[in-house]
Amino acid sequence: MSGNVPELRFAGFTDPWEQRKLGELVDDIATGKSVNSDDGIIGPGDVGIMKTSCVSYDTFDARESKRVLPEEQSLVACPVEAKTLIVSRMNTPDRVGACGFAADNWPNLFLPDRLWRVRLRNSVDPYLVYVLLTSDGSKEVLRGMASGTSGSMHNIPKESFLDMELTLPTSLEEQNKIAKQFACLNSLITLHQRKHDQLATLKKSLLEKMFPKPGSDVPELRFAGFTDPWEQRKFGDLYRPTSEKNDLTFGRDRIISVANMHFSTEVYVTDDDYLRTYNVMRLGDIAFEGHSNKEFAHGRFVENYLADGIVSHIFIVLRPRVPYDLKYWRYAINNERLMRDVLTRSTKASTMMHDLVIEDFLQARILVPSLQEQWAVGALFDYLDSLITLHQRKHDQLVTLKKSLLEKMFV
Repeated sequence: MSGNVPELRFAGFTDPWEQRKLGELVDDIATGKSVNSDDGIIGPGDVGIMKTSCVSYDTFDARESKRVLPEEQSLVACPVEAKTLIVSRMNTPDRVGACGFAADNWPNLFLPDRLWRVRLRNSVDPYLVYVLLTSDGSKEVLRGMASGTSGSMHNIPKESFLDMELTLPTSLEEQNKIAKQFACLNSLITLHQRKHDQLATLKKSLLEKMFPKPGSDVPELRFAGFTDPWEQRKFGDLYRPTSEKNDLTFGRDRIISVANMHFSTEVYVTDDDYLRTYNVMRLGDIAFEGHSNKEFAHGRFVENYLADGIVSHIFIVLRPRVPYDLKYWRYAINNERLMRDVLTRSTKASTMMHDLVIEDFLQARILVPSLQEQWAVGALFDYLDSLITLHQRKHDQLVTLKKSLLEKMFV
């Protein structure tokens, strides 16, 4: 890239790009309406169907929601035209300058007055300006021009915003081509993120419905053909502690991260002989990970669904005694609702984590379905996870592609 010419361009365009002040491109800029108008007002205490805005650096979303306004608040409807930019002129330090793009008309949108509605001139592609304003460089510039005390709401002066310089093609045709490409990329990124989130929500719901609730011995939702109650089984009948040590059959490349269940390359081992202290964790074995968090109040069990490997000697490893379905137990043993009472009774708190009292755990009981039902439930969740991973991978690949194109297609 030299001068005002990007490294990568569409065929047929050779003219250098030009610097333009944002104010030269803006046809109109205004905040959301104040609450002093009687036009379309919803008063304090009223219940209204209102369309509320949600602005982020990458998306603009407007949706209907019911809301009861407190006594000290009222809101007024505010029209937003298609192809309008929505810019957060006032927000916290990490959010001020957030920019969204309204692709459609919103005639009755309730828009806070801390947001600007920015309508651009016909001589510039509005989506291209949106792409430029949501680039990492522009985010940094916008945050830099905002004033405010640390941790408080920061404000971007309108004069500074309109004085901001952007470099863009002189040809509206080239602007349109670039904008169309990034609109397609952003649409695909949003699509895969939405699919990922929908599947994650579905999985969470099924984890609640396909395992029995406390006090019940059957799940709320089952596959056809399964009607028998689940059986109460002692963990001591299902698993046995194992003290199998590594005889150096397994090297550094087979060290398992229990927290994330993958082979870790970040474990620092000074002497290979130290690997003899590691416990062997076979496929299907479970290990207790004692760190508590919001999701797992008393730590959690994790099943090895990778392959045979080794874990630090600090982990208690248990091996299955009876026939089992690997995929089912991956989700069952890690299900907080199913395991909560068991772990409450068989762990004790220590510094920053919980310790497993193995004798108490082996006496604890858990509801277990037949092997055939284990297979059906495990296969379903394994399939859901594969779809979730697929959409996450596609999303990440597109984000990486977008980042690369932003570097190469802009000056």
